[in-house]
Order: sequence, then C-alpha cells, then structure tokens
Amino acid sequence: MNPIPSIRAAEPRDAAAIAGIYNQGIEERGATFEMTPRTAGDLLPKIRDQTRYPMLVAVDATDSVLGWASLSEYRPRSCYAGVAEFSIYLARDARGRGVGRALLSALIEEAGARGFWKVLSRIFPFNEASRALCRACGFREIGYYEKHANLEGRWLDVVIVERVIQKNLV
Repeated sequence: MNPIPSIRAAEPRDAAAIAGIYNQGIEERGATFEMTPRTAGDLLPKIRDQTRYPMLVAVDATDSVLGWASLSEYRPRSCYAGVAEFSIYLARDARGRGVGRALLSALIEEAGARGFWKVLSRIFPFNEASRALCRACGFREIGYYEKHANLEGRWLDVVIVERVIQKNLV
C-alpha cells in the first residue's frame, strides 16, 4: 500500500516536474483543450506569486512531485472574487493511489482559508476518473457546456462541476 503523499505549496524547484505532469495531460488529450506543451519557465510566475491563488503539489517520501493542483481567477469582476477555478493533474504513475483525493482536498481547504466560497471547473464527459474524484471530494455536476471548444477537429462538451465551500452564506 502506498503512503498518503505530503502536500505543500509549489516551489520554483518544482516547475520542471509540474510542467512535465501538465504536458502528460496535454499529450493524452483527456483533460485539457490546451495543445501547446509548457516549460518550467511558463509556470514560474504562477509558482512565485501565490498571494491569492495557491498552487499545491503532492510529493512522495523523496520529495518527488506526484501531482499538482491550483486555483485561478474565475472572472475579473469583483462580485466573483470568492469564486475560483481549479486545475488538478497527476503523473501517470501516481493515478489511482489516492493522490488526487489528498491533493484536491487540500486545495479545497486552502481555498476556504483564503476566503473563497466556491471552486469550480469543467471536465470532459469521458474523463470518468476526474468526475469520480470530484464527486468523492464533494463536488456536484451542475450541467454541460455543449461544444465548448474544438480539440484536433472534434467539438467537445464539458461537464461543469462546483463545490460551495462556505455553507453559511446569506
């Protein structure tokens, strides 16, 4: 049995590993519409400035990055200041081991600590692993965007998932 990974804030030294994991997701065409591979340099600004939007990594006992999760701005209007979009990507060999659940749970906790009241994302309908992870972490599927974008000549729908963190909103 694999031990539960440690979760910590991403650091500049993690940039290459984070880019590598993201690029696996891009190559697989199962989690993002993105087509351009990322470099460590592309990710450094986000890693260095986590003032508002955190980026967390799950690491093993040797401090190797197994996956990452981050928050980003949902919309620029001030009325949405407490809503964030999330992304989560796991290394191929880390999938199915509880890493995603530990990482997404930590990200939700961090989002609440930073005053966010809701986190959301969009998932390809065929990405059953991501949909199951979100359900396990308390997200609900609230609808679909039909033909949201084109990926290599295929129009793909996305499932919208959300989790309200702050339950005492009035």
